[in-house]
Amino acid sequence: MPILIATRGSALALAQANLVLAQCQAAFPKLEFALKIMKTTGDKLQTASLAQENKTLPKGLFTKELEVALLEQKADLAVHSLKDLPTDLPAGLKLGAVGKRADVRDVLIYREEEAAASGGSARGYLPGLRIEALPAGAVVATSSTRRRAQLLALNPNLKAPDIRGNVLTRIQKVARNADLDATLLAAAGLSRLNYRISSEARLEGADVPPGMMATLLDTTVMLPCVGQGAIGIEIREGDDRIENLCQALNHPDTFACVSAERSFLAAMGGGCQSPVAAFAEVFQGMLRMSALSFTTGPLRRAEANRPQEEAMELGRELAASLRG
Repeated sequence: MPILIATRGSALALAQANLVLAQCQAAFPKLEFALKIMKTTGDKLQTASLAQENKTLPKGLFTKELEVALLEQKADLAVHSLKDLPTDLPAGLKLGAVGKRADVRDVLIYREEEAAASGGSARGYLPGLRIEALPAGAVVATSSTRRRAQLLALNPNLKAPDIRGNVLTRIQKVARNADLDATLLAAAGLSRLNYRISSEARLEGADVPPGMMATLLDTTVMLPCVGQGAIGIEIREGDDRIENLCQALNHPDTFACVSAERSFLAAMGGGCQSPVAAFAEVFQGMLRMSALSFTTGPLRRAEANRPQEEAMELGRELAASLRG
Protein backbone atom coordinates (compact mmCIF):
# COMPACT_ATOMS: atom_id res chain seq x y z
CA MET A 1 0.00 0.00 0.00
CA PRO A 2 1.69 3.26 -1.09
CA ILE A 3 2.01 6.33 1.13
CA LEU A 4 -0.48 8.77 -0.42
CA ILE A 5 0.45 12.42 -0.95
CA ALA A 6 -2.65 14.59 -1.40
CA THR A 7 -2.39 17.58 -3.71
CA ARG A 8 -4.46 19.93 -5.81
CA GLY A 9 -4.37 19.39 -9.54
CA SER A 10 -3.19 22.82 -10.71
CA ALA A 11 0.09 23.02 -12.58
CA LEU A 12 1.81 24.76 -9.67
CA ALA A 13 0.37 22.40 -7.04
CA LEU A 14 1.50 19.38 -9.06
CA ALA A 15 4.98 20.85 -9.53
CA GLN A 16 5.27 21.29 -5.77
CA ALA A 17 3.83 17.85 -4.99
CA ASN A 18 6.28 16.24 -7.38
CA LEU A 19 9.14 18.02 -5.61
CA VAL A 20 7.98 16.46 -2.34
CA LEU A 21 7.44 13.08 -4.02
CA ALA A 22 11.00 13.11 -5.37
CA GLN A 23 12.34 14.09 -1.95
CA CYS A 24 10.41 11.22 -0.34
CA GLN A 25 11.66 8.70 -2.89
CA ALA A 26 15.26 9.84 -2.47
CA ALA A 27 15.10 9.69 1.34
CA PHE A 28 13.15 6.41 1.52
CA PRO A 29 13.94 4.36 -1.60
CA LYS A 30 12.40 1.19 -0.14
CA LEU A 31 8.99 2.80 0.40
CA GLU A 32 6.29 3.33 -2.21
CA PHE A 33 4.71 6.76 -2.65
CA ALA A 34 1.91 8.01 -4.90
CA LEU A 35 0.10 11.29 -5.55
CA LYS A 36 -3.61 11.63 -4.79
CA ILE A 37 -4.88 14.52 -6.94
CA MET A 38 -7.96 16.34 -5.65
CA LYS A 39 -10.10 19.34 -6.57
CA THR A 40 -10.67 21.91 -3.81
CA THR A 41 -13.32 24.53 -3.22
CA GLY A 42 -10.82 27.19 -4.28
CA ASP A 43 -10.30 25.45 -7.61
CA LYS A 44 -14.05 25.41 -8.19
CA LEU A 45 -14.29 29.13 -7.41
CA GLN A 46 -11.19 30.14 -9.38
CA THR A 47 -13.14 32.42 -11.71
CA ALA A 48 -15.12 34.07 -8.91
CA SER A 49 -13.99 37.27 -7.22
CA LEU A 50 -12.80 36.00 -3.86
CA ALA A 51 -11.52 39.32 -2.54
CA GLN A 52 -14.76 41.26 -2.31
CA GLU A 53 -14.51 44.20 0.02
CA ASN A 54 -16.36 43.99 3.35
CA LYS A 55 -17.16 40.30 2.92
CA THR A 56 -15.77 37.50 5.09
CA LEU A 57 -14.03 34.83 3.07
CA PRO A 58 -14.20 31.15 3.97
CA LYS A 59 -10.88 29.87 5.27
CA GLY A 60 -9.02 26.98 3.71
CA LEU A 61 -10.36 27.42 0.17
CA PHE A 62 -7.44 25.46 -1.26
CA THR A 63 -6.92 23.05 1.62
CA LYS A 64 -10.25 21.75 2.99
CA GLU A 65 -10.72 18.70 0.76
CA LEU A 66 -7.09 17.63 1.27
CA GLU A 67 -7.54 17.90 5.03
CA VAL A 68 -10.72 15.81 4.94
CA ALA A 69 -8.75 13.12 3.06
CA LEU A 70 -6.14 13.15 5.83
CA LEU A 71 -8.72 12.92 8.60
CA GLU A 72 -10.55 10.10 6.83
CA GLN A 73 -7.30 8.14 6.36
CA LYS A 74 -7.61 8.48 2.58
CA ALA A 75 -4.24 10.26 2.36
CA ASP A 76 -1.13 10.23 4.55
CA LEU A 77 0.21 13.74 4.00
CA ALA A 78 -0.94 16.82 2.09
CA VAL A 79 1.23 19.27 0.18
CA HIS A 80 0.28 22.95 0.21
CA SER A 81 1.63 26.31 -0.81
CA LEU A 82 2.15 27.35 2.79
CA LYS A 83 0.66 30.78 2.12
CA ASP A 84 -2.68 29.01 1.43
CA LEU A 85 -2.67 27.01 4.67
CA PRO A 86 -4.73 28.63 7.47
CA THR A 87 -2.97 29.19 10.78
CA ASP A 88 -5.75 27.39 12.69
CA LEU A 89 -5.69 23.81 11.44
CA PRO A 90 -8.53 21.33 12.00
CA ALA A 91 -8.38 19.27 15.18
CA GLY A 92 -6.23 16.20 14.62
CA LEU A 93 -3.96 17.79 12.00
CA LYS A 94 -0.66 19.65 12.22
CA LEU A 95 2.13 21.09 10.10
CA GLY A 96 4.58 18.20 9.88
CA ALA A 97 7.35 19.71 7.78
CA VAL A 98 8.29 22.71 5.66
CA GLY A 99 10.67 22.40 2.72
CA LYS A 100 13.58 24.74 2.11
CA ARG A 101 12.19 28.08 1.09
CA ALA A 102 12.46 29.35 -2.48
CA ASP A 103 12.74 33.00 -3.53
CA VAL A 104 10.22 34.97 -1.44
CA ARG A 105 10.10 38.01 -3.72
CA ASP A 106 7.22 39.23 -5.86
CA VAL A 107 7.69 39.94 -9.56
CA LEU A 108 6.20 42.80 -11.58
CA ILE A 109 5.12 41.43 -14.99
CA TYR A 110 4.58 43.90 -17.85
CA ARG A 111 4.86 44.42 -21.62
CA GLU A 112 8.04 45.47 -23.35
CA GLU A 113 7.91 48.93 -24.89
CA GLU A 114 8.61 47.66 -28.43
CA ALA A 115 6.05 44.84 -28.15
CA ALA A 116 3.40 47.28 -26.97
CA ALA A 117 4.16 49.71 -29.80
CA SER A 118 3.55 46.99 -32.37
CA GLY A 119 0.29 46.01 -30.67
CA GLY A 120 -1.57 49.30 -31.06
CA SER A 121 -3.00 51.09 -28.00
CA ALA A 122 -1.32 48.99 -25.30
CA ARG A 123 1.38 50.67 -23.23
CA GLY A 124 4.80 49.13 -22.76
CA TYR A 125 7.82 49.86 -20.63
CA LEU A 126 11.60 49.67 -20.60
CA PRO A 127 13.41 46.92 -18.63
CA GLY A 128 13.78 47.51 -14.90
CA LEU A 129 10.35 49.11 -14.49
CA ARG A 130 9.68 50.30 -10.93
CA ILE A 131 6.23 50.60 -9.38
CA GLU A 132 6.91 54.24 -8.53
CA ALA A 133 7.67 54.96 -12.19
CA LEU A 134 4.31 53.76 -13.53
CA PRO A 135 2.25 56.69 -14.86
CA ALA A 136 -0.91 57.96 -13.19
CA GLY A 137 -3.86 55.76 -14.06
CA ALA A 138 -1.74 52.71 -14.92
CA VAL A 139 -3.51 49.45 -14.13
CA VAL A 140 -1.67 46.80 -12.09
CA ALA A 141 -4.09 43.91 -11.58
CA THR A 142 -3.86 41.72 -8.49
CA SER A 143 -6.23 39.58 -6.43
CA SER A 144 -4.13 40.07 -3.28
CA THR A 145 -5.18 42.71 -0.75
CA ARG A 146 -1.61 42.64 0.60
CA ARG A 147 -0.10 43.44 -2.80
CA ARG A 148 -2.80 46.01 -3.59
CA ALA A 149 -2.22 47.92 -0.35
CA GLN A 150 1.55 48.05 -0.89
CA LEU A 151 1.16 49.00 -4.55
CA LEU A 152 -1.02 51.97 -3.70
CA ALA A 153 1.27 53.01 -0.85
CA LEU A 154 4.18 53.12 -3.32
CA ASN A 155 2.17 54.80 -6.09
CA PRO A 156 -1.24 56.16 -5.04
CA ASN A 157 -2.11 57.06 -8.64
CA LEU A 158 -2.36 53.44 -9.79
CA LYS A 159 -5.48 51.37 -10.34
CA ALA A 160 -5.38 47.84 -8.92
CA PRO A 161 -8.40 45.75 -9.98
CA ASP A 162 -8.78 42.01 -9.38
CA ILE A 163 -7.29 39.45 -11.73
CA ARG A 164 -8.06 35.71 -11.70
CA GLY A 165 -6.61 32.57 -13.21
CA ASN A 166 -3.45 30.52 -12.92
CA VAL A 167 0.05 31.89 -13.46
CA LEU A 168 0.09 31.52 -17.26
CA THR A 169 -3.45 32.89 -17.61
CA ARG A 170 -2.46 36.06 -15.75
CA ILE A 171 0.64 36.52 -17.87
CA GLN A 172 -1.43 36.11 -21.02
CA LYS A 173 -4.04 38.58 -19.80
CA VAL A 174 -1.39 41.27 -19.43
CA ALA A 175 0.07 40.43 -22.83
CA ARG A 176 -3.24 40.61 -24.66
CA ASN A 177 -5.29 43.18 -22.76
CA ALA A 178 -4.44 46.80 -23.58
CA ASP A 179 -6.33 47.90 -20.46
CA LEU A 180 -3.81 46.11 -18.21
CA ASP A 181 -0.33 47.53 -17.70
CA ALA A 182 1.04 44.89 -15.34
CA THR A 183 0.39 42.25 -12.70
CA LEU A 184 2.27 40.80 -9.74
CA LEU A 185 3.26 37.15 -9.31
CA ALA A 186 5.40 35.20 -6.85
CA ALA A 187 8.95 34.45 -7.97
CA ALA A 188 8.79 30.99 -6.37
CA GLY A 189 5.74 30.00 -8.40
CA LEU A 190 7.31 31.21 -11.63
CA SER A 191 10.48 29.24 -10.91
CA ARG A 192 8.64 26.04 -10.01
CA LEU A 193 6.76 26.26 -13.30
CA ASN A 194 10.11 26.62 -15.13
CA TYR A 195 9.70 30.26 -16.09
CA ARG A 196 12.91 32.28 -16.14
CA ILE A 197 13.90 35.95 -16.04
CA SER A 198 16.73 36.57 -18.48
CA SER A 199 19.62 38.97 -17.99
CA GLU A 200 17.66 41.39 -20.21
CA ALA A 201 14.69 41.17 -17.81
CA ARG A 202 12.61 39.13 -20.26
CA LEU A 203 10.19 36.54 -18.97
CA GLU A 204 10.88 33.23 -20.70
CA GLY A 205 9.20 29.84 -20.63
CA ALA A 206 6.61 27.63 -22.28
CA ASP A 207 3.70 29.55 -23.84
CA VAL A 208 4.86 32.94 -22.55
CA PRO A 209 3.77 35.52 -25.15
CA PRO A 210 6.65 37.43 -26.77
CA GLY A 211 7.61 40.77 -25.32
CA MET A 212 6.84 40.02 -21.67
CA MET A 213 9.17 41.58 -19.11
CA ALA A 214 9.75 41.03 -15.39
CA THR A 215 11.15 43.05 -12.49
CA LEU A 216 12.05 41.25 -9.26
CA LEU A 217 10.88 43.38 -6.33
CA ASP A 218 13.11 43.44 -3.27
CA THR A 219 11.42 42.69 0.04
CA THR A 220 12.12 46.30 1.06
CA VAL A 221 9.81 47.32 -1.80
CA MET A 222 7.13 44.62 -1.57
CA LEU A 223 7.04 42.57 1.63
CA PRO A 224 5.79 39.02 0.91
CA CYS A 225 2.81 37.31 2.42
CA VAL A 226 3.19 34.91 5.32
CA GLY A 227 4.72 31.64 4.15
CA GLN A 228 5.44 32.82 0.61
CA GLY A 229 7.92 30.60 -1.23
CA ALA A 230 7.55 27.71 1.23
CA ILE A 231 5.91 24.31 0.71
CA GLY A 232 4.07 22.99 3.76
CA ILE A 233 3.37 19.33 4.52
CA GLU A 234 0.29 18.71 6.66
CA ILE A 235 -0.16 15.43 8.50
CA ARG A 236 -2.29 13.73 11.17
CA GLU A 237 -1.32 14.21 14.79
CA GLY A 238 -0.08 11.00 16.39
CA ASP A 239 0.89 9.32 13.13
CA ASP A 240 4.39 8.30 14.20
CA ARG A 241 5.35 6.72 10.88
CA ILE A 242 4.60 9.87 8.88
CA GLU A 243 6.06 12.14 11.58
CA ASN A 244 9.36 10.25 11.32
CA LEU A 245 9.23 10.58 7.55
CA CYS A 246 8.70 14.34 7.87
CA GLN A 247 11.98 14.72 9.75
CA ALA A 248 13.79 13.97 6.48
CA LEU A 249 11.63 16.48 4.57
CA ASN A 250 11.84 19.38 7.00
CA HIS A 251 14.18 22.38 6.66
CA PRO A 252 14.64 23.64 10.26
CA ASP A 253 15.59 27.25 9.42
CA THR A 254 12.61 27.64 7.09
CA PHE A 255 10.31 26.01 9.66
CA ALA A 256 11.42 28.53 12.29
CA CYS A 257 10.92 31.46 9.91
CA VAL A 258 7.44 30.49 8.79
CA SER A 259 6.45 29.61 12.36
CA ALA A 260 7.21 33.22 13.34
CA GLU A 261 5.27 34.53 10.36
CA ARG A 262 2.26 32.29 10.96
CA SER A 263 2.27 33.23 14.66
CA PHE A 264 2.16 36.89 13.58
CA LEU A 265 -0.75 36.26 11.21
CA ALA A 266 -2.70 34.32 13.83
CA ALA A 267 -2.18 37.08 16.38
CA MET A 268 -3.35 39.66 13.84
CA GLY A 269 -6.53 37.61 13.44
CA GLY A 270 -6.16 37.38 9.68
CA GLY A 271 -5.97 34.93 6.83
CA CYS A 272 -4.32 34.89 3.43
CA GLN A 273 -6.57 37.74 2.23
CA SER A 274 -5.64 40.11 5.08
CA PRO A 275 -3.74 43.31 4.20
CA VAL A 276 -0.70 42.26 6.25
CA ALA A 277 2.74 40.98 5.29
CA ALA A 278 5.64 39.40 7.17
CA PHE A 279 9.04 37.97 6.35
CA ALA A 280 11.44 36.27 8.75
CA GLU A 281 14.97 35.12 7.97
CA VAL A 282 17.83 33.59 9.91
CA PHE A 283 20.61 36.12 10.41
CA GLN A 284 23.72 35.39 12.48
CA GLY A 285 21.92 32.62 14.34
CA MET A 286 18.92 34.80 15.16
CA LEU A 287 15.50 35.22 13.62
CA ARG A 288 15.08 38.66 12.08
CA MET A 289 11.56 39.58 11.06
CA SER A 290 9.85 42.50 9.33
CA ALA A 291 6.08 42.96 9.23
CA LEU A 292 3.56 45.50 8.05
CA SER A 293 -0.16 46.03 8.33
CA PHE A 294 -2.86 48.12 6.68
CA THR A 295 -5.64 46.67 8.87
CA THR A 296 -6.16 49.86 10.89
CA GLY A 297 -5.77 52.30 8.01
CA PRO A 298 -2.38 53.79 7.06
CA LEU A 299 0.69 51.60 6.65
CA ARG A 300 2.37 50.52 9.88
CA ARG A 301 5.72 48.70 9.99
CA ALA A 302 7.62 46.82 12.68
CA GLU A 303 10.86 44.84 12.99
CA ALA A 304 12.28 42.64 15.74
CA ASN A 305 14.87 39.91 16.43
CA ARG A 306 14.76 36.85 18.67
CA PRO A 307 16.47 33.45 19.01
CA GLN A 308 15.13 30.76 16.67
CA GLU A 309 13.53 28.84 19.52
CA GLU A 310 11.36 31.91 20.23
CA ALA A 311 9.78 32.00 16.77
CA MET A 312 6.19 32.02 18.04
CA GLU A 313 6.94 34.76 20.55
CA LEU A 314 8.57 36.85 17.80
CA GLY A 315 5.43 36.71 15.70
CA ARG A 316 3.20 37.67 18.61
CA GLU A 317 5.54 40.53 19.59
CA LEU A 318 5.35 42.10 16.14
CA ALA A 319 1.58 41.67 15.99
CA ALA A 320 1.21 43.41 19.33
CA SER A 321 3.35 46.35 18.18
CA LEU A 322 1.27 46.77 15.00
CA ARG A 323 -2.06 46.47 16.77
CA GLY A 324 -1.12 48.85 19.56
